Amino acid sequence: MATSTTTSLLVAEPQPIELDWTATALVIIDMQRDFLEPGGFGETLGNDVSQLARAIAPCADMLRAARAAGVLVVHTREGHLPDLTDAPPAKIERGAPSKRIGDPGPMGRILIRGEAGHDIIAELYPLDDEIVIDKPGKGAFYATALGDILQNPGIANLLVCGVTTEVCVNTTVREANDRGYRCVVLADCCASYFPEFHEIGLRMIKAQDGIFGWVSSSAAVLAALATETSNQRTVGASQ
Repeated sequence: MATSTTTSLLVAEPQPIELDWTATALVIIDMQRDFLEPGGFGETLGNDVSQLARAIAPCADMLRAARAAGVLVVHTREGHLPDLTDAPPAKIERGAPSKRIGDPGPMGRILIRGEAGHDIIAELYPLDDEIVIDKPGKGAFYATALGDILQNPGIANLLVCGVTTEVCVNTTVREANDRGYRCVVLADCCASYFPEFHEIGLRMIKAQDGIFGWVSSSAAVLAALATETSNQRTVGASQ
């Protein structure tokens, strides 16, 4: 009799990785309006937001596939309480005056929870039952309940997407690695205002035989999920 499986071998660097989809979560980091949309805070700082926009379509593909496959989805947003009690002074003081955390921005107060710019872009907007982590730092584990949330369903593998590659994505991957998670960063689902930082950030993750994790792509994950779904149908038909 044929046996069912929920695992797939994913094409990745520095080597393929076998994933159990029931123990895997998709983590989409900080795809927020102020960072990605024209006229948002990121653009007012002189950044080319089109560099980040290239990650939107691949992230949307991954989000649809994860929802269809029943893979746990986690969204994150970087931001602070309106009274800034969770924002260290050293963080607030960085940047040019009038363009600092809590100051008025094009879409409300900069990096403040509840403001329009703090919210996730429409293309990737969370469903009502999906997890949204509001984080006060760069990493998604710092001062959040993410660790407990992932532990309850027995998550061991993270598919990581979002912005920016060298800052919040890299920080989250390093935090996760120290906690024992196997992280796969999807290169086309991440982006930076600085293309060279994106490339170097990915190289740092997969260096030294995967010191922090693996690097793959949305196409590879979609192919692996399609194969797993096909196998499930074959098993079902043979029983």
